[in-house]
Amino acid sequence: MALIHNLGYPRIGAQRELKFAQEAFWKGLESEAELQAQAKNLRAENWAAQSALDLVPVGDFSLYDQVLDMSFTLGNLPARVEGLEGSELDNYFRVARGRSAKDSGCHCVHAGEMTKWFDTNYHYIVPEVTAGTTFALNADRLLGQLAEAQAAGVPAKPVIIGPVTYLWLSKEKDDSNRLDLLSALLPVYSQLLEKLADAGAEWVQIDEPALVTELDADWKHAFETAYHTLKANRPKLLLATYFGTLQENLQLACNLPVAGLHVDAVRGREEVAKVVDWLPQHKVLSVGVIDGRNIWKTHLNGVLEWLNPIAGKLGERLWLAPSCSLLHVPVDLDSEVKLDSDIRSWLAFAKQKLAELTILARAINEGYDAVADDLAANQAAIDSRTGSERVHNPAVKSEVQNITAALGQRQSPYAARVAKQRTRLNLPLYPTTTIGSFPQTPEIRKTRLAFKKQEIPAADYTASMKAEIEQAVREQEKLGLDVLVHGEAERNDMVEYFGEQLDGYVFSQFGWVQSYGSRCVKPPILFGDISRPKAMTVDWIKYAQSLTDKPMKGMLTGPVTILNWSFVRDDQPRSQSCLQLALAVRQEVQDLEAAGVNIIQIDEAALREGLPLRRSEWKSYLDWAVESFRIAANGVKDETQIHTHMCYSEFNDIIESIAHMDADVITIETSRSDMELLDVFEKFEYPNDIGPGVYDIHSPNIPSVEQIVELMTKAAERIPAERLWVNPDCGLKTRQWQEVIPALENTVAAAQVLRERAR
Repeated sequence: MALIHNLGYPRIGAQRELKFAQEAFWKGLESEAELQAQAKNLRAENWAAQSALDLVPVGDFSLYDQVLDMSFTLGNLPARVEGLEGSELDNYFRVARGRSAKDSGCHCVHAGEMTKWFDTNYHYIVPEVTAGTTFALNADRLLGQLAEAQAAGVPAKPVIIGPVTYLWLSKEKDDSNRLDLLSALLPVYSQLLEKLADAGAEWVQIDEPALVTELDADWKHAFETAYHTLKANRPKLLLATYFGTLQENLQLACNLPVAGLHVDAVRGREEVAKVVDWLPQHKVLSVGVIDGRNIWKTHLNGVLEWLNPIAGKLGERLWLAPSCSLLHVPVDLDSEVKLDSDIRSWLAFAKQKLAELTILARAINEGYDAVADDLAANQAAIDSRTGSERVHNPAVKSEVQNITAALGQRQSPYAARVAKQRTRLNLPLYPTTTIGSFPQTPEIRKTRLAFKKQEIPAADYTASMKAEIEQAVREQEKLGLDVLVHGEAERNDMVEYFGEQLDGYVFSQFGWVQSYGSRCVKPPILFGDISRPKAMTVDWIKYAQSLTDKPMKGMLTGPVTILNWSFVRDDQPRSQSCLQLALAVRQEVQDLEAAGVNIIQIDEAALREGLPLRRSEWKSYLDWAVESFRIAANGVKDETQIHTHMCYSEFNDIIESIAHMDADVITIETSRSDMELLDVFEKFEYPNDIGPGVYDIHSPNIPSVEQIVELMTKAAERIPAERLWVNPDCGLKTRQWQEVIPALENTVAAAQVLRERAR
């Protein structure tokens, strides 16, 4: 009998209950007890939704981030939060976002660095380590959740991040080697496993996704050391790998002394047979057969065709699961009553994916006849999508086939362009700007919702948005910013806004996915070939430019980011979808230029996010990703200045590809990393302008003039001052005006200090 289990479940709640509870706590509107009560309710709901499973994950629920949870479990807290007033939860949120509820109104602490979780759009708080880092177990959170689950009769399987992946995710804050800490870390893991055993846990899921990356000999040896140490502990360990294939690590993973191994059969189906051959006879094999990263229905008959022989070989040693945690998909498709019925029939969210898992298990355990109706319905949906004329547009495919290299070339190299742009724009040294969005106030959201519900006419909505745009322009003029933006009041999301205006997209109402902390996104669903029926932003930008004599940036989201932040069709290569998007964005860029917009920013915040986890596969992705950006951006005159923006990722190892994008100005996050991202410029001579973000917009803390000057001074040690811009590290839509105004005042004042020093 094949057993079914899950690696993790969405924790935000079907209606984003966790988000609203977090934000109420941070604002002082709810107590810690009320926040914890809401969290407990959500855990109970999540476990109930997984009641058909043989084993249910416990410990996958987090109040902010599972990696930060592991840091607190291991007692690995930054020294800057030690001794501060308040509870453990207060310190938890201080590391996550720079302050907790009781710190409102003060500049608290430097928030932990945040970056992408492998190749997903989920962000984690990077563990900080030094040569002197020590670890001390604090298992209360996990043991408390385990006790809750057991009291509710849940067949609990505790979930933790493995020791090697924890160190792999960590960052040294000195010249030490984080692998040297493994010997100090393993005793704490052993203590944790024993406490879980004492609490009644038979199985523990220990996540080691680092095994799907390229590992040198030291990291491979770390895996050997770790699991030969941990095998002495009582719980049975299910070693979970996901997000990719094991390749040269396959033998290592199979031979580690654990009771079971989970592999991602969505991204690595071809490896499953090899794992079956290599895995010792006494070990369980968990096969991730349901896509935990996308929202398309699983082709159940197709899975059963290749899975049945494996089931015959393994028998009771076969477990079935999603490929990874379902954290990365929305909660429940049943809520989507307004979604197009045809497209809805092609989809599965977290709840439906677990139902698919149950069907597969019954087909294997009881025979196909037991689920014949379910399999027939699934096949009908697969066939409907495959044959749909709504998916395939021959004209779009023809345009992609006719792309030439010339589409990606600017008229002149940067050195010639920048001279023309400086003459035309006449900007000062250290020009100041923002990344694009300004606060999305309750009034803006209320007006947008009323318009969406057809409670107000289009004319009233347009007038209201224009009033918001005018306010943003006037505020920027008062602040003295050099290059303005229209503030994006009319935009619900930087990807969804564009997807709504492109053919080939459809949208959910409640398809929310956690990006970080309380930040949730609702990825649009890219189901077919992409085209742009009409201009998407031109009227708004033209109106904003009419309000001021200062330069106004046109704001667009780039093709790679639209792709990576969408649920993307899985019936053609991602590169083809990206090229379709590039052609659509290119049309918008050219329309903006024709409308007199001299600066156009094309955000590629998610460029690195799509990077394959294995360096050997990077070139193929970067080739088509950079080509897509260049096709979108480069159909303009030399005098038109092209900006791009990237945030919260490590860019140093792909800096040559970023340079090859040939944007006139790039803005990147550097505030949380203390300009560490700019270290690469000591070895690589970046040719174009750059704006290193000096205002951490993911924290409510307001940077001082001195802090900004210090950061920019560090930047000027690596990049000539005449090529530096001063800006926040990301858009300001999630902040409030009372935070934004003083932060930008300090930004402008810091730029003035820098200019005076340069005279």
